[in-house]
Amino acid sequence: MAEQNATAARIARAYGEAMSNKDVDAIMKLAADDVVCISPIGKTTGAAAFHGFQEGFARMIKKLDIRAAFGDETQAVLVYAVETHPVPHSLVAELIQVKDGKIASTEVIYDATPYAAYMSTVQPH
Repeated sequence: MAEQNATAARIARAYGEAMSNKDVDAIMKLAADDVVCISPIGKTTGAAAFHGFQEGFARMIKKLDIRAAFGDETQAVLVYAVETHPVPHSLVAELIQVKDGKIASTEVIYDATPYAAYMSTVQPH
């Protein structure tokens, strides 16, 4: 995984920029219909579930800065720093698999501990 202009790396960077802009529609244009997303909060399968995941994340974002995007034709690693309403700083990595020019899957890697601590303070409506 070295070529920064490879397909997956370009898609990963576009995906990161769309997240930074809170542009869920742009994210969905990059995702396959059967996209799979695995994160510390669980697994989603399919465009509708991925849309919900991304929409929830977009609402939390204050600022997202892409730190790196590297890949080859079929997979990429995207690393970004994010400030969210519940947690002031997180460093996130995503392992993104691309098939037929679309995000087929992403594995989101971050320390979920501060988010869990925040969730324990939230009162249900």
